[in-house]
Amino acid sequence: PQDTLAIRGNSALLNCSAHSDSATTARIEWKKDGTFMSLGSDERRHILPDGSLFFNHVVHSKHNKPDEGTYQCVVTIDNLGSISSRTARLSVAGMPRFASQPSPATVHQGNSHVVPCEVNSDLVPFTRWEKDRQPLELSARLVQLPSGALVISNASEADAGLYRCLVENVGPSKSSDEAQLQIVPVIISLEFLVQPVSVTKVVGASVLLPCAATGYPVPHIRWMFGDKLLEESEGRVELLGGGSIQISNLTEEDAGIYTCMADNANATIEAQAQLTLQVPPQFAKRPANIYAHESMDIVFECEVSGSPAPTVKWVKNGDAVIPSDYFKIIKEHNLQVLGLVKSDEGFYQCLAENDAGNIQSSAQLIILDHDVALPSFPPPSLTPNTTDHVTPGSGGVASPAGPTPSGPRDVVASLVSTRFIKLTWRPPAEPHGDELTYSVFYSQEGTSRERVVNTSRPGEMQVTIQNLMPDTKYRFRVVAHNSNGQGESSAALKVATQAEVQVPGPAPNLQAVSNMPTSVSLSWDKPVTGNGEILTYKLYYTDKGVGTEQDVDVDSQSYTMTGLKKNTEYSFRVVANNKHGPGVSTEDIVVRTLSDVPSAPPQNLTLEAQNSKSIMLQWQPPPLSGQNGEITGYKIRYRKGSRRSEAAETTGGTQLFKLIDGLERGTEYAFRVSAMTVNGTGPATEWTTAETFESDLDESRVPDQPSSLHVRPLVNSIVVSWTPPENQDIVVRGYTIGYGIGSPHAQTIKVDYKQRYYTIENLDPSSHYVITLKAFNNVGEGIPVYESAITRPQSVPDPSPMMPPVGVQASVLSHDTIKVTWADNSLPKNQKITDNRFYTVRWKTNIPANTKVKMANTTSLNHMVTGLKPNTLYEFSVMVTKGRRLSTWSMTAQGTTFETIPSSSPKDVTVVSKENKPRTIIVNWQPPSEANGKITGYIIYYSTDVNAEVHDWVIEPVVGNRLTHQIQELTLDTTYYFKIQARNSKGMGPMSEAVHFRTPKSKGIYKWVGGNTENHILVIVIIVSVGAFTIIVVVVGAFLCTRRTTSHQKKKRAASKSSNGSHKYKGNSKDLKPPDLWIHHERLELKPMDKSPDPNPVMTETPIPRTSQDITPADSTLDSNPHLQQRRNSYRGHESEDSMSTLAGRRGMRPKMMMPFDAQPPQPVISAHPIHSLDNHHHHYHMGSLASPTRSYLYHQGSGHPRPHACATPISHLDRVDSTESVRNTPSSEPLPPATASSQVSCPSEIMADPEGSYHGSTTTEEEPSYSSNLPPHRSAHPHAHAHPLKSFAVPAIPATSHPSYESPALPSTPLLAQTGPPSHPHVVKTASIGTLGRTRTPMIVTVPNAPDVPETSKMLEDVDSSYEPDELTEEMAHLEGLMKDLNAITTAP
Repeated sequence: PQDTLAIRGNSALLNCSAHSDSATTARIEWKKDGTFMSLGSDERRHILPDGSLFFNHVVHSKHNKPDEGTYQCVVTIDNLGSISSRTARLSVAGMPRFASQPSPATVHQGNSHVVPCEVNSDLVPFTRWEKDRQPLELSARLVQLPSGALVISNASEADAGLYRCLVENVGPSKSSDEAQLQIVPVIISLEFLVQPVSVTKVVGASVLLPCAATGYPVPHIRWMFGDKLLEESEGRVELLGGGSIQISNLTEEDAGIYTCMADNANATIEAQAQLTLQVPPQFAKRPANIYAHESMDIVFECEVSGSPAPTVKWVKNGDAVIPSDYFKIIKEHNLQVLGLVKSDEGFYQCLAENDAGNIQSSAQLIILDHDVALPSFPPPSLTPNTTDHVTPGSGGVASPAGPTPSGPRDVVASLVSTRFIKLTWRPPAEPHGDELTYSVFYSQEGTSRERVVNTSRPGEMQVTIQNLMPDTKYRFRVVAHNSNGQGESSAALKVATQAEVQVPGPAPNLQAVSNMPTSVSLSWDKPVTGNGEILTYKLYYTDKGVGTEQDVDVDSQSYTMTGLKKNTEYSFRVVANNKHGPGVSTEDIVVRTLSDVPSAPPQNLTLEAQNSKSIMLQWQPPPLSGQNGEITGYKIRYRKGSRRSEAAETTGGTQLFKLIDGLERGTEYAFRVSAMTVNGTGPATEWTTAETFESDLDESRVPDQPSSLHVRPLVNSIVVSWTPPENQDIVVRGYTIGYGIGSPHAQTIKVDYKQRYYTIENLDPSSHYVITLKAFNNVGEGIPVYESAITRPQSVPDPSPMMPPVGVQASVLSHDTIKVTWADNSLPKNQKITDNRFYTVRWKTNIPANTKVKMANTTSLNHMVTGLKPNTLYEFSVMVTKGRRLSTWSMTAQGTTFETIPSSSPKDVTVVSKENKPRTIIVNWQPPSEANGKITGYIIYYSTDVNAEVHDWVIEPVVGNRLTHQIQELTLDTTYYFKIQARNSKGMGPMSEAVHFRTPKSKGIYKWVGGNTENHILVIVIIVSVGAFTIIVVVVGAFLCTRRTTSHQKKKRAASKSSNGSHKYKGNSKDLKPPDLWIHHERLELKPMDKSPDPNPVMTETPIPRTSQDITPADSTLDSNPHLQQRRNSYRGHESEDSMSTLAGRRGMRPKMMMPFDAQPPQPVISAHPIHSLDNHHHHYHMGSLASPTRSYLYHQGSGHPRPHACATPISHLDRVDSTESVRNTPSSEPLPPATASSQVSCPSEIMADPEGSYHGSTTTEEEPSYSSNLPPHRSAHPHAHAHPLKSFAVPAIPATSHPSYESPALPSTPLLAQTGPPSHPHVVKTASIGTLGRTRTPMIVTVPNAPDVPETSKMLEDVDSSYEPDELTEEMAHLEGLMKDLNAITTAP
């Protein structure tokens, strides 16, 4: 229903309709003024079928008003509940009565006039005007006001006539008196005819604010809203009747102060009115329907907004809800119901109302049985509690599927306090489940309403009930739940809470009043609940500006607090104490102490003469502590000269300046200022004087040029000083300084007119600056004056430069990172940096060609240098900078980055076929460009299938200093694919791209073999002859040399033995070591197997014996201990595992041996090293002693037969890293020649199979004394390009198998051939080296490889290799052995 205005005798209708999902029809009833209407026998009023209330004819009289009032319709469904509509007011229009009527008037032409006609406010819509008994048409000039009055604007002669107002359509029409309006042209003063009045409206409505003014000249009317001009906007803000304003569709932003301003040429008048807007209540959140079980707590939420703030009431089933212990209003408007019972079921309504309207919203509460689960969705409104909302399919549960728990046992109150009780219990005797949860139901004794608290987790058997009342009895029971539902209840437990300690309540009627600026008087009454005698009161007080609370003890019920600050807010509260202690505090009460006259004068008074008749004063307020109240104004006293008579001026409280004018020209005046509060005037400032100008200055033109300009340059600044223009009759407001290097327009500075000098800062030293100065006023800038100056040069820097950092250390962290640390002696001992100093770290590699230096700055005492190259030596130094002071570079620190695995593969891989050897190929390559460390070896992978898995390729390991390798016994006419991988100490690098090579076909080769049988026989005969001749020459040469040196050797033997004290040998001193046999062919040289790529190669300097006397004899008993020899000659060195092409490493390959016997993998190694000669015409041959068997062969104990083994294979000087440091990191400058086939065949050793194997190089082990050479060690120049290779054979002796203990004399080995020239020509010596493995192997033919640059020799050796028969070799070796025995007998003779 809506508010309705009815007319007496006419019909009226109040709407109402309701809708429900229920099958039961809703019953509609009406309330009038809160009481149900009985309409059964009423013929005049009845309810229509849709529920609306209809009045046939409205009855209304002065003493009988049965129909006027507030109506509300109520809809009810039996067994469910009721809801009510909003209230609606039915008003009845009364009899028309005129409170004021039109009266005759005279109006000046062009003015406005209001014709009054006030009727009952509800009849205004039924009012109309007539002029001369004709309906009057309203317009923008003729407006009817809300009161019914008529406003005529801009009156003209046509407006003259008889006016009356009529009330129609409310019964018989009624007219007012008629009034004559006359129009006369007369001038009148400006005044309002009607003014706006404050009004309250509802949002969305319209408002008309009346305003009319009269006067001549005709006034113009404007409206202001707040402090802004109100402008018309189409459709919303309209100006009517020349002055009234109408605002449609009001919003909350339209509320405020409206000012009507009327002005003409003579005067301005204004009138104000406030527009207040009301907003009907609106729901921000409506209450929602709720399902619940008994004993639960529920909250109906209801949030409303509106202006003024709506009041909210709650209704249950049409009856108002009265707040109690169980029905509480929380959070302003929400309704909380505690401990539900079945009777709480029904409809709850939230009713909100304010002056602008009222609204309602309803929600239903349905209480389910405990064995029915709560659905997860809210129930629809106005529905019966039927099973369709609680079936298993829609959130409910079916009947229990199994037994439920029995009642919990031994419920006890383990802790009882004033406002809480803690309960504990034991589980039920029959739990029927594991994870039990518990609910505790409790009620206050005497009430049937139970509340429930659930345990927080399964299995927990205690709960604390909070928010109880002190000294009150409660009844508790506990129920267990299992998966089947709620079980039986425990026995009830009755417990009473404790009584609270009886401390006093708050003291009522606390009052505070300030009687004086520094004191406050307080009083209060005795607490109502004193609970015994009050002993004392404690008064707490706080200065609101400071915030710290202080207290004072008081015996009586009043107190005067003194010594407070003036005009300061304080808060007070009182606490009563009895024998139990302090009670409840009162609420804080705030009071401000009284203000007083200021206790301090204003601050910073300045005077400035403006012209010849006025002086401007400016000041600041007194300090806050001296104001003592709100400053209401300032009093200015001034006098001329030293006269006694004073004049006074005052200003408003916030005005901090005053222009005193009307003064005499050229006269000195004295001024003082004091501050005022409502209490009076405070102290004044000291007298301050100023003088007015003799004559007023001219500001119609710009000032003249300043009369002088002086500059004084410094290093980084220039001091500028000047004098004002000579013509001081022109106003100068200030000066503009311009400056810059070469031009004065780079920078501009403005200074006050009083200033006479200025310092220009932050300039560059030794720079030419141009400076300009101009005076300016409000008209503009005057003529500039120019000056130039050169700043002084930078002074000598601080005589004490910074100390460079010390203790620079480079700590290598990884292959690309080095941490540089240092100390700074100019810092305190704790090395803490507190100033703005910084450090510069610079680094570069140690390579002379690379001069690139990198730098980085840091503010700490360390720096992490990253992005370095692996295995590279870097130098680091540090300097410190502090402001303009800096140090020299520190001493350098060096660090070599760690190695890392090669990051590129070997390059330039080529495969070529060996000449006349179709089944042998030679693989050549170059080291990887990014080796990242010393290359310790290469692995050659080859396969006939380029797509095979890596582990299916055959592998050939090669030592790191080799760049060529032969692979034999390949299949003819087959394509092979080759890849090479480099390794260093950190691991393997990437593989190269596959290179393919096809071996040649077999046809031509076999033809060559078949056609040269005779040649082969001839070659064999020649080789045998040459061999025999060689042996004879050797024996004869050895014999002659031995005889010549025997006597010298005897003399040396004792001294040599004693001088080598660290080498102790058992046995007879007679058992001398036989000397090495040196084999020489005239004009033949040993050619090096490898050459250094370095432009300055570092060759091994190995001492060699000059004569046999230089050799310390060794005990021959060493020969008889093969195990000791075998252990002492262990093969050491990390190159070992890659230094030989191994058979074990070759997956599935046959041994590459062209021999009629078993070829087992590792064998002892003897290397013959070539020697560079600088002079081919001088050869000196030294007969060296035969080394111990460790240098030629080893006995290997196996099957009871000692078997000597020897094996020769090329090993370059680079292999001997451990013994000869000088060759480390010295790569070859020339590609190594490919190894010969004989080298490969004779020694397919498997070095990497022996973990003990490490390589010492030349004889420097403890057991083998190192030989000292009389030659000075030098490094060689470039070797001769065409040197002849020396062929040398180390032939093992074949022992008689019937003599296991047979001792063979040492075999002749091939020691170094020393070639010495003049002392100025240094030479190079390379040692022969032996590598062994402790395994029993069959004897093998041993050959020394030939250098590849003499092809005839290579062919010869190949032929020997291929055509020697084992029997012939055995015969030759036996013959040689006999010769060696004879030689031993000769050399050992006394």
